[in-house]
Amino acid sequence: MPEPKSAFDATYPCDFYEPAELFAPDQMYTVPEIARLLQELEPDAEIDPDTEAVLIDWAIPWVMTHADDLVIAEPLAEDGPGYYGVAPHAVEGDTDGDSHDAA
Repeated sequence: MPEPKSAFDATYPCDFYEPAELFAPDQMYTVPEIARLLQELEPDAEIDPDTEAVLIDWAIPWVMTHADDLVIAEPLAEDGPGYYGVAPHAVEGDTDGDSHDAA
């Protein structure tokens, strides 16, 4: 049910990190690790499963929104998670999206 803004003591800007701000350029991360980073936690921080589920619910749209500035890698194991990292053009500051690695 919607609540009036006046019901809250304060509101805050809804600012999210850009991939180049969030990720180390030479590292790849799973969605649960990204969820922790978005909350300024260490990627391996211990959190309870219910909290992790909520954080992942926030992380998935962030990944989709920033897809143009991310790279993805296949899982390291057949049943393992996928990994995401910052794309080279996002680290280098290319804002037109034309600089992509040749495959």
